[in-house]
Amino acid sequence: MANISTCTSATLKGAATLLRSGNLVAFPTETVYGLGADANNQAAIDKLYKAKGRPVSHPVIIHISSLSNLDRWAREIPEHAIKLARTFWPGPMTLILPRTDLARDFVTGGQDSVAIRIPANSLALELLREFEIQGGLGVAAPSANRFGKVSPTNANAISQELAEYLSRNDLILDGGSCSIGLESTIIDCTQSHIRILRPGAITNKMIVNEAGLEPKRIESQSSIYKVKAPGLLKSHYAPSAKVFLSQDARAGDGFIALSNIATPSGAIRLASPKNNAEYAQILYRALNLADSKQLSRVIVVPPVGDDIALAILDRLQRCEFKGL
Repeated sequence: MANISTCTSATLKGAATLLRSGNLVAFPTETVYGLGADANNQAAIDKLYKAKGRPVSHPVIIHISSLSNLDRWAREIPEHAIKLARTFWPGPMTLILPRTDLARDFVTGGQDSVAIRIPANSLALELLREFEIQGGLGVAAPSANRFGKVSPTNANAISQELAEYLSRNDLILDGGSCSIGLESTIIDCTQSHIRILRPGAITNKMIVNEAGLEPKRIESQSSIYKVKAPGLLKSHYAPSAKVFLSQDARAGDGFIALSNIATPSGAIRLASPKNNAEYAQILYRALNLADSKQLSRVIVVPPVGDDIALAILDRLQRCEFKGL
């Protein structure tokens, strides 16, 4: 079982050393907690995939500390990608770019592209900088949960989810609750136009208004669209409880909705966010709460809007129960 530690400067320096030694370190970002490994150490990446139960064909996101390190991992970077990076990094955005030889098959899922991000979390950035000072080049960090399950937004959720899969030399850094609560927006920049593969806190509207680019959104991967990216499976982000978006709540069901929506008679209120941003921040915590209460069903009323509500709906549709 991994140790849990608060994020002091000394602890972050030690965490970087653990990463360089091939161990796993779970750390906070503004989106969700990531489970990190040295992106150039295949044995460490193998350990990461095993801890998550993640298919080896599924790529991971490489985290770096600054834009100056981007060309180590990506080549032929188009101007629109540079504009996005300068506008939204550090921040909750992942870019898919043509890879260099540094990005090997064991982090790209065998693709010719690589996923890169600079997180907007001071603790994560300090960890990444210290890792680079010690000779590291990038940290591969998918969400710190078992594959397909609910992403953690606090250290306790990681311990509950992954304790039995981590070793005593691994580390969980406790940096408090994540400020956004949903995974990063993933944008494919391998073609002449951009495509948003996974919605997040960086929205279409922001990309148009702040970066001056018009994206072409794709709802899901098709047979003619080959780029793979994290979090695009039809079933993902799911708790053990069955999640429903279009059913009435029954007595004993969990219930999640904005605070202005009344709790149905007999339902168990799991969260009452006041706005869409708060909804995103507490969604995964509420789903985890349903499991801790051993609820069998959760009824969710999604928020509406052209902001982070689109990302919330995306995650809810992926974790929605699709059986009979």
